Amino acid sequence: MYIHIYYRVMNTITITYTIKFEVYFAPNYKWLDGFLYNAKTGRIIKQVYQGGSIGYIIDGKFKTLKLLRKHLKKPRSIIPHFKHHIKTPL
Repeated sequence: MYIHIYYRVMNTITITYTIKFEVYFAPNYKWLDGFLYNAKTGRIIKQVYQGGSIGYIIDGKFKTLKLLRKHLKKPRSIIPHFKHHIKTPL
């Protein structure tokens, strides 16, 4: 009689990106180091050549790089809400 024991080993890979800009009219789209990232779906958006213009498809509509540059803004810093409510013992 043979007993087979299987061990599951889980490996985790974490990648950290720095957000440089976000699109004003679509806040879930973030501009990272050289590429556009959809924070809602977790996907990298591919650059598209369409109608003689270069741009991205955002929310199902083609937006040119010229238009996107006008609508980029710096992301606001995210401060956890519980940080200000911590009371230190005396």
